[in-house]
Amino acid sequence: MGEKLIYVVDDEKRIRDLIKSYLIKEGYDVKVFEDGDEAVRTFHEAAPDMMILDIMMPGMDGYSVCREIRKNSEVPIIMVSAKDDEIDRVLGLELGSDDYISKPFSPRELVARVKTIFRRVSKSASEINDNNRRNTISCKDVVITPEERSISVNRKDIELTSKEYDFLLFMIQNKNKAFTREQLLNSIWGYDFIGDTRAVDDLVKRVRKKLSSAGSKLEIVTVWGYGYKIME
Repeated sequence: MGEKLIYVVDDEKRIRDLIKSYLIKEGYDVKVFEDGDEAVRTFHEAAPDMMILDIMMPGMDGYSVCREIRKNSEVPIIMVSAKDDEIDRVLGLELGSDDYISKPFSPRELVARVKTIFRRVSKSASEINDNNRRNTISCKDVVITPEERSISVNRKDIELTSKEYDFLLFMIQNKNKAFTREQLLNSIWGYDFIGDTRAVDDLVKRVRKKLSSAGSKLEIVTVWGYGYKIME
């Protein structure tokens, strides 16, 4: 596990040192940054295996860092904020973060989420390798190429965030099966976002809009009182 490198970006030294000490105890390599600009510069020189990113920082804030990183990298990102606001959580997830945790938080809970994400990433890589042997996955006019993490509609690529891609891939791999919002949170984000099922509804809304704009015939069906499914 020592080969896993984590960047911790937070303008509060106490928080940086606390997170670093707990992660090192778990065997991770850790590099800390006090501002987003330095973290982004270093990222382009040597990318880590994960980023833990504070939202509220002077200069380049966490949202801007996440947006910059997502231009060319799918590295897991956990966003940290002093505000427990649903809008902040949804915006962070929409920008492509993998998780969101509010201050004050338990360092043990943060470590548990780090481990969960790494397990999920490892599992996804294994599944992608299996899928590569089949080259593509399709449903109606949507074609997914797992090796490239690309999705096309009628042979035209569509742009999706990391979580939008993960959601559509999961649903197409499990077409004709209905999932609750809680099951989707657990499958897409890697653990139970208790009481935060709005994140799923917002994600579905965005994916539906992008599929519709691309002229796709694929529908994400609402199962009233339960969740969602995709029919073949």
